[in-house]
Amino acid sequence: MILRGSLSKKYEVYAVAPERERTCVAHAITLHKPLRIKEVKNGVFSTNGTPADCVLLGVKVLLPGKPDVVISGINKGPNMGQDVNYSGTVAAAKEGAFLGIPSMAVSISARNEFLFHEATKVIEKIIEMVSANPFLHDTFLNVNIPNMPYKDMKGFMVTRLGKRIYNDTVIERVDPRGGKYYWIGGNGENYELIDGTDFYAVEKGYISITPLGLDVTSNNSINYYKKYFRRPL
Repeated sequence: MILRGSLSKKYEVYAVAPERERTCVAHAITLHKPLRIKEVKNGVFSTNGTPADCVLLGVKVLLPGKPDVVISGINKGPNMGQDVNYSGTVAAAKEGAFLGIPSMAVSISARNEFLFHEATKVIEKIIEMVSANPFLHDTFLNVNIPNMPYKDMKGFMVTRLGKRIYNDTVIERVDPRGGKYYWIGGNGENYELIDGTDFYAVEKGYISITPLGLDVTSNNSINYYKKYFRRPL
């Protein structure tokens, strides 16, 4: 609510959020059960849906018209590298882009003691910068902000996705009735520190801006696979 409170001083802001934690739901859309919306207070709503559902419901049901921008976040924790494929925060921004709305996912690169007021200053600056510069077609922004005072940040760095090093494990346990169950977990805090990536930017005190596209085709691979998959059988 810190972000909404700050932006509401200058803009008309609607907030739609899941009613509970929806970490790692990716781009799930709810089709198998009804979605319900609860107005928490004026302009603030919660729903039993996913982050992507929140954008759909906001645009199609709650707002009087298409918004100028969709901001997904501020997420507690980074969304960099391969994590963007799991992230509900990133998926909500992608849903906004699907609907033709300039959209961004915003995350703080920290696990505790989040400096939301400092991150809000960054978002306000980004809004000023992009308001006069339209987004390229079928793109949206993934923004990761270092958890430090605004005055100490070194600026913006446009980046590509880096590579996180996962050490995931699946832990098997047995319940009181003898049935097996599993926890998926592990340490995903390690990453390759490569110049030009989102991890590198945040590590060096920069705000990482990664343009993401809706077309995930591996264009560099098309000619390679055409050699094997020819149209005549």
